[in-house]
Amino acid sequence: MRLSIDVHLDYGIAGDADVLLQIEAAAMPDQRIEEQSLTIWSDSPIRAVPGEDGIGQRCWARGHGRLTAVYRAVVKVERPVVALGAYGTTPPRLLPGDVTAYLMPSRYCQSDRFEGFVAREFPGLDGGALAAALSAWVGNALDYRMGSSSGETTALDTFASRSGVCRDYAHLLVALARAGGIPARCVSAYAPGVDPPDFHAVAELWLDGAWRLVDPTGMASCGDIARVCIGRDATDIAFMTVFGQATLWTQTVRVRALDDETA
Repeated sequence: MRLSIDVHLDYGIAGDADVLLQIEAAAMPDQRIEEQSLTIWSDSPIRAVPGEDGIGQRCWARGHGRLTAVYRAVVKVERPVVALGAYGTTPPRLLPGDVTAYLMPSRYCQSDRFEGFVAREFPGLDGGALAAALSAWVGNALDYRMGSSSGETTALDTFASRSGVCRDYAHLLVALARAGGIPARCVSAYAPGVDPPDFHAVAELWLDGAWRLVDPTGMASCGDIARVCIGRDATDIAFMTVFGQATLWTQTVRVRALDDETA
């Protein structure tokens, strides 16, 4: 799958503010960057730094009154689609050191509060079978509803309200998976077919010795997703973090699937 990505951000900045952007698709073995450009209008130098766990790239900018950024890319995704239930499990004691952190509760994914629920509702399941059951449960239990959550909504809030947007679906699946002994992390991504078109949030679960992409909203297949960055929860994967105050003027995200012949 080849994806064409076109992003335009235009924000008003109150005074001066440092801004951290995470909008560039990550170069990884299963997704190759064929074309890419990022233009930021700023009077100050732009500084790039590695993303969480070295995946993707963050970009520091300085906004003065206004911050405008345009990102365009063509990404070729080469990732097989395999049913989650086909994957085995890895006991926590055998996890790699850098994966262990994704078993722990985090600010928006309070996995320790879901352990009883997972044990009671999904008895006898582990590994891919549990991952598939949890993803299906989240997709069926929640209503996708714009405006039903905020930047402060946690997995517990979403579990109680039974509604949310992609960020909330990802938080809840990640929290449930960790509660069931499966390392899980949140992923900021681009995918075609997201409605409404926007930055997308999905999850990755550690199964059979590797990270496996899952979209609990059901809007995207793992073979259609281009990762931007990863992290414990929304704290780490926000597309823009403003150390000050900002006002949205214009924001558009367009992702299209391309045929190989149209390169």
